[in-house]
Amino acid sequence: MSEALDYARRLLAEASVTPATGSVFDALEAMLAPLGFDIHRFTRGEGEAGSDEAPVENLFAIRRGPEGSGHFAFAGHLDVVPPGEGWRFDPFEPTEHGDLLYGRGAVDMKGSIACMVEAVKHVPAEAGTISFIITGDEEGPALHGTRALIDYMEAEGIKPDLCLVGEPTSVNQLGDMMKIGRRGSVNIWLKVEGTQGHVAYPHLADNPVPKLVAMLAELDALTLDTGTDWFQPSNLEITDIEVGNKAHNVIPAEARARISIRFNDVHTGQSLSERVAAIAEKHGGSALPIISGEPFLTEPGSFSNMLADAIEAETGIRPEQSTTGGTSDARFLRSVCPVIEFGLCNATMHKRDEAVAIPDLDRLARIYTNAALGALALETE
Repeated sequence: MSEALDYARRLLAEASVTPATGSVFDALEAMLAPLGFDIHRFTRGEGEAGSDEAPVENLFAIRRGPEGSGHFAFAGHLDVVPPGEGWRFDPFEPTEHGDLLYGRGAVDMKGSIACMVEAVKHVPAEAGTISFIITGDEEGPALHGTRALIDYMEAEGIKPDLCLVGEPTSVNQLGDMMKIGRRGSVNIWLKVEGTQGHVAYPHLADNPVPKLVAMLAELDALTLDTGTDWFQPSNLEITDIEVGNKAHNVIPAEARARISIRFNDVHTGQSLSERVAAIAEKHGGSALPIISGEPFLTEPGSFSNMLADAIEAETGIRPEQSTTGGTSDARFLRSVCPVIEFGLCNATMHKRDEAVAIPDLDRLARIYTNAALGALALETE
């Protein structure tokens, strides 16, 4: 058994549905401590289980290089989405079948973290400083995870020069895609208030539903942009409509809806929120936005080229540099230093029977080793 596979099995054996605390962090600490890392763990959040304020554990580990050397960070998360039903094998009992390793988090992203641990064993301490930025709150609200780790690093005066996030970015085979940016995300809750009344006496009531329908029709018809050099067009999607009226003969007093916008760097979360609010007000409604993250781009250059070289040397594939897909904690880390995402194949992430190709673990570990060495060399030039 390769050590990357062994590390992956040890992490997968710990049930760590978001928000994660406890034993899965014990397992990672036990892997990193013998490699010379100083480890700091802390918990944020004091709410009830299942709430946005539920406790979250975070881990920051650092192995310092010589004075004045570069600092390269690996980042990721140990929490996973709920497994759901109907798995072929127990989702929290790592199972090898053929050349696949099954378990919740195999690709998103305990497998990548296992590869990071294996990678740093082959990076000499004199090459520079290496750190791990690991949260238990990426799959959840992300309120007390990576943002809290960034606060900790700032308080300690710690600032990586470059960061690699191990999200599963590969599509059809390991190495075919890496992410150099992501679109922003904003969710907006819409509400129209009316006056309840009997359907036979509409003049004595004020039906909010037609107003909400008109509002949504105008929003749905918007063309936000046509895309940019590095980003696909922004899109607005209606994700929920709620009236909750159980009576067939009553005009409801209120109607609600929710939209989600994924947007490129033509916009900001604030500008889109204001645009939606103006349309909502036009139709007699209101809008409450929650901005999950702004778009970012790590401009193609020495960092992305170095990583692409490391990937191509191992896989024979030159990765596409992309900004597609959903959000990740890179949206927070980009405020600290340039950040790129690269990891395992994403075909089974968040699905039943999530699995990683076992040979990809060793391949990814070697890519991560060369990426760390290459990044530290860049930082000292």
